[in-house]
Amino acid sequence: MALSLSMSVCNYDRTAALFDGRVSIEGCDVAAAALVPEESFHRAFKYQEFDVTEVSMSSYLLTTSRGDAHYVAVPAFVSRLFRHSGIYIRTDRGIKGPQDLKGKIVGLPEYQMTANVWVRGMLQDEHGVKPSDIKWRNGGLEEAGRAERTKISLPPEIELQAIPKDRTLNDMLAKGEIDALLSARAPSCFRSGAPNVARLFPNYPEVEEAYFKKTGLFPIMHAIGIRKTLVEKHPWLAVSVYKAFLEAKRLCMHEMGEIGHLHVTQPWSVFEYERLKRVMGEDYWSYGAHENKHGLETLMRYSFEQGLAPRQVPLDQMFAKSIYELSKV
Repeated sequence: MALSLSMSVCNYDRTAALFDGRVSIEGCDVAAAALVPEESFHRAFKYQEFDVTEVSMSSYLLTTSRGDAHYVAVPAFVSRLFRHSGIYIRTDRGIKGPQDLKGKIVGLPEYQMTANVWVRGMLQDEHGVKPSDIKWRNGGLEEAGRAERTKISLPPEIELQAIPKDRTLNDMLAKGEIDALLSARAPSCFRSGAPNVARLFPNYPEVEEAYFKKTGLFPIMHAIGIRKTLVEKHPWLAVSVYKAFLEAKRLCMHEMGEIGHLHVTQPWSVFEYERLKRVMGEDYWSYGAHENKHGLETLMRYSFEQGLAPRQVPLDQMFAKSIYELSKV
């Protein structure tokens, strides 16, 4: 009898086969919900609503390091993204480069969200700007009242204050009440062309490619979590889930390279796909713990150094034990 599971994950091209029936999870009957990551995270971390869910890597590492995680993850990194594009500034504050963020008031939706952990780590490692050099303000980007998804306790040298519950970061940036903003989503004031609002790195693709060539880092944002109690009861489940996500990604990448009929609605998508493989490696969107040792250990270090995680979780303790060595034919 198949195991009934609920699953929440965004319907990316690399997960699409799990929704359209081309890939199934062995031994499971899955009720899948295609939700945006913010909703999956909120419902999973606050209420543990789903058996299998997309999880924020920052929140997952933080709760795992504290020993209060309700999910155990498999290293299927369904979301990865360079984050230089997500730094928005007021152009009337003398901010010409990353070093000029020192002493500034910078907003962010959540201090602990993965994108912001990566940005702060990049600012410190590459530009010498420490988290304590900035005055942080958190709250909703477009809707008032957002709070941290996971409880955090920061060291005293970090200044983090919540904005008023009836205000949004977007409005405060547009009115010049904050000097800059870190946001995975572009604020609406930027999209509408508000005066004095711009990206810190307007040429972010070039900057991000140079960052990759220098550091070898393609930032990991999200993984796939499975309810801990289910993995304890059904030890086979972690590998079955992981294999399904691996196969869905394999199908996606095969389609990306098909030039006879384009899978992506862009005329030169195959050319860009081939260029990316030359620049970043054949399996540039890799899954797996060992395959992503550098990125995972860097993110864990950032979480610890930024006062989020109380300890650094070793690589061999980050994920379900059975996924570290899959069987081979």
